[in-house]
Amino acid sequence: MYKVNVNDNSFEVTLKDGQIDIDGQPFEWDIARINDQSYHIIKDSKSYRAEVVNADFKKKSITLKINGSKYDIELKDKFDLLLEKLGMDVAASAQMNDVKAPMPGLIFEIQVAEGDEVKKGDPIMILEAMKMENVIKADGDGVVKSVKVKKGDSVEKNQVLVQF
Repeated sequence: MYKVNVNDNSFEVTLKDGQIDIDGQPFEWDIARINDQSYHIIKDSKSYRAEVVNADFKKKSITLKINGSKYDIELKDKFDLLLEKLGMDVAASAQMNDVKAPMPGLIFEIQVAEGDEVKKGDPIMILEAMKMENVIKADGDGVVKSVKVKKGDSVEKNQVLVQF
């Protein structure tokens, strides 16, 4: 089972034994590949020309132009739907919340300030623990709301260091 969003319309698509059902109704069509980007479709005795404008397989999205009209399509499989239901989908994980200390230690250096915009992977601060310097990096994109520690502070494991 898949959930498919086409522009702003949502459909449930199932595939079984070569049969496609959309919202529980059988979908009958004939499709022929013209080249890598173009297809010829016959549906309900009508002819359509479909062109792939853009395809992003990581995001499971595709943009098609069918007879001159543009369609943005997003696909979610059962795993995407489960992650979404549990609140662990990609969109939620890309947004940062709080950065917490991974271990007890001393704040050696702070590399962000309130109002700074950070991207995933940007260094936020350096935590000195067990005579080693540990660079704490952003695990998503965000804007710093507040820095809860200052250079030289002693912190405990899971203590909030920066809020986004």
